[in-house]
Amino acid sequence: MSEAAKPGDPRFAWAPTEPGQLIGPGHPVGDFLDAPRWRILEEAPGLLRLDCPMPERVRNPRGQLFGGFAPTYVDLIALFTLRAGARAAPRRGWLATVSMRVDYYEPVVGAGFAVESRLQHRRGRNAWVATRFLDADGGRPLLDAHTVLRETDVPFDDT
Repeated sequence: MSEAAKPGDPRFAWAPTEPGQLIGPGHPVGDFLDAPRWRILEEAPGLLRLDCPMPERVRNPRGQLFGGFAPTYVDLIALFTLRAGARAAPRRGWLATVSMRVDYYEPVVGAGFAVESRLQHRRGRNAWVATRFLDADGGRPLLDAHTVLRETDVPFDDT
């Protein structure tokens, strides 16, 4: 197969999306983060800009994004950034996160936040992605993250 997910394939239930939607329902991590409600503000090869609502379940008792969930957002967004602008293209292998660093500047608060994520560099099977969370107005940086992803030898269609 090694191509875009086919409708009805239960392994990729999240693949069908509405216009402006990054991921549909059915992905375990995506559903936890309420990713089907994320809205694509801009998508181009190696670039994603998103508007992400913040569900109550990812907040600490002060109403802020719990710090441990930030890397979960970063990981999922980095994977999609690598395929941004070419999501329908055939896939070669599953991606693995081999390194991630998150620098927190200010608490992520409110109903949601904006995200900018860019592919910085590719070399062989490795890709470096920079992801930034911004306040809901899209101006003030809240965190920066750098992720290294590696394309594995496991074919995309192999479970």
